[in-house]
Amino acid sequence: MTSNFNRSGYADALHDFQAARRKAIIGEILARVRGKSSRMLPYDEVRKRLGGLESARRLLKDIPLDAIVGTVGRYKDFSRTLLPLTANDSARWASVRSAVDNQLGLPPIEVYQVGEAFFILDGHHRASVARELGSTHIQAYVREVYTKVPLSPDDQPDDIILKAEYAEFLNETRLDDLRPGSNLRVTAPGEYDKLLEHISVHRYYQGIDEHREVSYQEAVIDWYERVYLPVARLIQQRHVLKDFPGRTETDLYIWIMDHRASLQNNLGWQVSPATAAHDLVSRYRPHLYRIVANWLRLITPDQLEPAPPPGEWRERRGHETDRMENMFSNILVAVTGDAQGWAAVDQALFIARNEKAFLGGLHVRPKPELPSSSANVLSADFQARCDQQGVNGALVVEQGNIRRAIYEKSFWADLLVLRLSHPPPILSLQRLKSGLRDLIRLCNMPLIAVPPSAGPDFRKILLAYGGGPKADEALFMAAYLVKKWGAELVVITVSRGKSSNADLAERARKHFDRLGIQEVQVFFETGEPSAAILRICAKQACQLILMGGYEGGYLREIIFGSTVDRVLWGTSCSVMICN
Repeated sequence: MTSNFNRSGYADALHDFQAARRKAIIGEILARVRGKSSRMLPYDEVRKRLGGLESARRLLKDIPLDAIVGTVGRYKDFSRTLLPLTANDSARWASVRSAVDNQLGLPPIEVYQVGEAFFILDGHHRASVARELGSTHIQAYVREVYTKVPLSPDDQPDDIILKAEYAEFLNETRLDDLRPGSNLRVTAPGEYDKLLEHISVHRYYQGIDEHREVSYQEAVIDWYERVYLPVARLIQQRHVLKDFPGRTETDLYIWIMDHRASLQNNLGWQVSPATAAHDLVSRYRPHLYRIVANWLRLITPDQLEPAPPPGEWRERRGHETDRMENMFSNILVAVTGDAQGWAAVDQALFIARNEKAFLGGLHVRPKPELPSSSANVLSADFQARCDQQGVNGALVVEQGNIRRAIYEKSFWADLLVLRLSHPPPILSLQRLKSGLRDLIRLCNMPLIAVPPSAGPDFRKILLAYGGGPKADEALFMAAYLVKKWGAELVVITVSRGKSSNADLAERARKHFDRLGIQEVQVFFETGEPSAAILRICAKQACQLILMGGYEGGYLREIIFGSTVDRVLWGTSCSVMICN
């Protein structure tokens, strides 16, 4: 009677084994379709890759069956879900299954634990049967394996490779010990070699800057705090990761820095990480509006291209009103090469020296009429002026449309400096042909127009404040120049009928008070704004007029002109225009 029962139970167990094998085959097909592996991970290879250290102590506890991901020596015999893969396992599997039916009980299995994942040393069939019967946990003797990078039950073979590379990176840099809590995970193999190269290059230049031998550990800390973390914070502040789902901050750091290096190589001058990040997102984020915007930009003439929204230049570079950090990392100056044009270069050099900024010069030839020798002389003259002022700079010589070339290069700059020779016409459709007008409209960073007679220094600034969104950008810039440069500030407001000049002045004064700027002269004027601005500028002996760009509607500006243009026609000092 008992013998017949055993034979019947064993036959049922064999039937269950065949059903489990069919499930394993289907699971393997589905895993391939999903691009994942259905096989168990080999413990010895994983431990070797991760540099694991085995504990001598064994603990008996219940472990989740779903967390078993690998095996010691039998990764070809069972699937990731503990289903049997080979037919010759049928007798052993059926025996274990029958033992469960006969309530004989199963001894604990033996496993290694790496992070949250488990690898079976002994008890593969017991674990397989238990899972097939619907159990969620199983008793096991657990021996922990210590690694710098823990595993999770969801890790695939590619994840192991990445974690192994991360472990090697941490072994070499000791970053996890030097800066506990740091997380530099990546999602593609081979990226840690790039990080190690970044550290080596940083160490080299750190040694030059500090005039000493810098230890590797010093370089790791300095690179992490002064290079990596600022870019990581930038990624967080701009919410860049939402445009690249499934990627990590370190992925984006590497992409941004690679993109920055490529841009610098193509442009011939420096590009800030913030600008490189903005360009990377605008080029590659998978949004339909980006594709449409780029297409419209290609087919829209400069004269009709929409102007950027006010303040985009500050948002793009991460500048905030309360953080008076260096505003200008990269300055672009258009170099004409004639005697009058050097005034703009001198102004740009003055700013670059004070801001410790890179100065990129751009000379554009409409036709290939300038001999290469002349271009070399111009480059040498530009470089000599930079060296004399202690400014890091470089001149790029190009051929093409002057307005378009300046506009395209301005994207990589924090400030554009131009010679003021032909202000936009006031009441004429010829305004549409003005290159300066297009640049004032389209460039999303501050622009300085420099008359030939203007001096490079500006110790006293006149802020022409009209209360519009772009005037608020000029207000922000005025506060920066006072706080960082120690400039003396004069404010003029001219009533236009929408709000009184006293209200505008009070708004400006509150802004300055909040920033601790007290000594500000304020003038209330009525009448034609440009005449009042130029009169007060001359009376107060200001060296720079600061004002917002074109406010109001496009058609109104075309038909009636702008206060900006009228000031440009009458000024003898530089004018900074903020957008």
